[in-house]
Order: sequence, then structure tokens, then C-alpha cells
Amino acid sequence: MIALAVLLFVNAAFNVIVWPRFYKRVANDPRARDAEGRATTFLKVHAVLIALALVIALVSVIAGIAALTGAL
Repeated sequence: MIALAVLLFVNAAFNVIVWPRFYKRVANDPRARDAEGRATTFLKVHAVLIALALVIALVSVIAGIAALTGAL
């Protein structure tokens, strides 16, 4: 169970470290906004994907804690 918990915590750390930085790059991309400054589908899709990655990070932390406490 310890190996499972470590794997889940590494997954969570990766998601929390990588995806917010990627969002900054996506938000600054010229394809992120149209000529009137509104968010494009490009930005919206990436924002949803990044939000899902962060939710997975949260679930990974919860599952990792459960694995360490023997709840799994």
C-alpha cells in the first residue's frame, strides 16, 4: 500500500506543478482570444482539461491518504 500511496502522491504533485504553468502558456497564446478579446474554444477546452487534471490530483491525494491509513 505504501507504493500505491507514493505513486498517487507523485501523480498529484505532477498535476499540480505542471498544469497551472501550462495554463499560463495557453492563456498567453494568440489563439486563446479572438479579435474582440473573448475566450476562444482553444482556451476553453484547455481550461477544462487543466481543471480535470487538478481534480484528478485532488482525488489522487485523497486516495493516497486512504491507502496510507488502510481505508482501501
